[in-house]
Amino acid sequence: MAASTSGYSGVLFRLRKYANKSQSLCHIGNSNFIIRTTWTTGCKHQHQLNTQIESLPQMVGVVGLEIHAQIHSKSKLFSGSHVSFSDPPNSLVSHFDASLPGTLPVLNRRCVEAAVLTGLALNCTINKKSLFDRKHYFYADMPAGYQITQQRLPIAVNGTLSYSHFEGRKRNHVVTKSVKIKQIQLEQDSGKSLHDDERSQTLIDLNRAGVGLMELVMEPEMCCGEEAGAAVRELQLILQALGTCQANMAEGQLRVDANVSVHHPGEPLGVRTEVKNINSVRHLAKAIDYEIQRQMEVLQSGGTVLNETRAFDSKSGITIPMRDKEGLQDYRFMPEPNLPPLFVYESEASVPAGADSTQLVLIDRLSSQLPELPSVTRTRLVETYGILREHSFTLVNEDGLVDYFESVVKMTKTEPRKVIGWVMNELMGNLNLQNLKVSQSPVSPCALAEMINLVRSGHISSSTAKKVFQEMWKTPEKTVEQIVKEQDLWMINDKEELRQICQRIVDSHSEEVQIIRGGNKKVLNKLMGEIQKETKGKTNPLQVKAILEEMIF
Repeated sequence: MAASTSGYSGVLFRLRKYANKSQSLCHIGNSNFIIRTTWTTGCKHQHQLNTQIESLPQMVGVVGLEIHAQIHSKSKLFSGSHVSFSDPPNSLVSHFDASLPGTLPVLNRRCVEAAVLTGLALNCTINKKSLFDRKHYFYADMPAGYQITQQRLPIAVNGTLSYSHFEGRKRNHVVTKSVKIKQIQLEQDSGKSLHDDERSQTLIDLNRAGVGLMELVMEPEMCCGEEAGAAVRELQLILQALGTCQANMAEGQLRVDANVSVHHPGEPLGVRTEVKNINSVRHLAKAIDYEIQRQMEVLQSGGTVLNETRAFDSKSGITIPMRDKEGLQDYRFMPEPNLPPLFVYESEASVPAGADSTQLVLIDRLSSQLPELPSVTRTRLVETYGILREHSFTLVNEDGLVDYFESVVKMTKTEPRKVIGWVMNELMGNLNLQNLKVSQSPVSPCALAEMINLVRSGHISSSTAKKVFQEMWKTPEKTVEQIVKEQDLWMINDKEELRQICQRIVDSHSEEVQIIRGGNKKVLNKLMGEIQKETKGKTNPLQVKAILEEMIF
């Protein structure tokens, strides 16, 4: 059906809280709904656990993840409503999104293709037939009272995600591991509840309601926050490379639930807790490590770990109880009656006679569209350019940095391992200092290559080049040669001029000269420093050293 957003623009549905804050009354139209809410605050007597306590050495943490990735699509999963992050509340809501009677879902093919493409990249088996189900539960921001998901037969199963993290004192030893992906399923997102504590009310924004999600369920095979964080970061990069999800956690495009338990190796897994809706990789790692330590402390003191849902408080660094999960919630799953089975086909040859293959999802067609994935890119960078493996991670982690680096390498004859130094230290140093993206760099790859070429040809020194780079950053409209010429930074290559400079330094440092002649050649570095200071770094250290040695000895 055609999307209609009239009648909802700029309106926030209001939920007026009862005075005891245990229930809320929702007024939408002429209907009233009682909403049970759970309010949790950090106990003022609860302090962060002592992370230095001595844990039982034989106990280990076990971590599994459930990740909701918002599909990068122009419209929602089952309606034509536009998808946008910052539009006015309830301005992107169709009749179906608001669950008006008589409205029907129409599946968005782009969302299906995104799920299949993601499954292929993660080595999943793509189910040729998958089913949609209704998962019933009531939240104020889900007006239908159920979510359309894929509980019985998801679109992709049995995948693998390989990820790497750093170990060792210098954090330069790369350890690569993998985690199994149980399934990838398509489902709707809910709306958003905005709590106004001052007015004791909750406002509902349905702009996000019905947005397409891929839920990726990972098996409990990780042991700590660092591993889980590395896995999520690698997944982010894969999704961004595929274009199936922008994966901006700050905007809720990637939301992570962590299932955490501890046990003794060889024994059954312990009781797990679920830490919900973690919105950054850093917070994920902290929440998991805290929760593992908390559970170990509970068991050490003779207590019992509760099966519960918890939230992570990023300010205090602790997890907080939200609700009990001991009682199994009955979601009353049932087949979605308004959606037929979803079929995807291996190739055009497998398409039923009379069907239009251009309107169908073909696995081989999507497989041919797979881009170079992050792990492949890192391996190629190391093998092609001889850079350190840890540098390949930095290049891939920063959006646009691989292209920047390779562009500079193509425009200069300098060794790539020297180019990487300029990219890592000067470029990234300045970008991080000003919180800029690579695409916002005032120094273009061409300008950086031009400067590096001047260093290689001996026209400017490395120390001078660092000053030139900072000037390029401040005045990007000027060329490298303009800056060097205006500030008189050209290297002094005239041998007679160099000899005169060296002679002045030797004559004015007779005491140091005697020490050098006495056998302490380290003092020669002081004289070289004086020359560099006088010439503002415009001399070649090797040339200067040769001249000084000739004069002194």
